Amino acid sequence: MKAPASLLVFLSLIMLSGVDALAQCAMCRATVEASIIDGQTTIASGLNTGILYLLVMPYLLIGVIAFFWYRNSKANAKKIQVRGYRQG
Repeated sequence: MKAPASLLVFLSLIMLSGVDALAQCAMCRATVEASIIDGQTTIASGLNTGILYLLVMPYLLIGVIAFFWYRNSKANAKKIQVRGYRQG
């Protein structure tokens, strides 16, 4: 199944258009600013690591489910193909 070219163009335009957003909560931002002023960067890097961890987990979960679904459908297709040769 192929996606229409207009859909691919639309999705790539959305992905390539960068929108600046300051999406930190007020408490996180205050903590990071205060720690940077004090000369500590470990809190900021730890916060960034936590954000990346939370970002990756849903994609990883979906990828694992998709992998097992693909593997299962491939095995089912092979079973159907073998049964078709035996009956015919």
